[in-house]
Amino acid sequence: MSQTLQLEISDETYRALTERARREGKTPAELSAEIVNRSLENLQDDPLEKFIGKIEGDIPVWADRHDELLGEQLAREIRGGTE
Repeated sequence: MSQTLQLEISDETYRALTERARREGKTPAELSAEIVNRSLENLQDDPLEKFIGKIEGDIPVWADRHDELLGEQLAREIRGGTE
């Protein structure tokens, strides 16, 4: 069984969606359904979800800067140091 869902998205998002769907040989509706399904699977299967809000640290803005901080750590590891 399936359900129909109507979404309102910006023109810019729709253009990106239709272009990607065209490249993949799909309709925008097919690609949208795949994206929603994949996103939900990722949310449901997140092994770190049980730790959200459980870890305390000394970086008060970690939630706001996590990409930056993880990128800095990765760069240190790539350089071979633990600075």
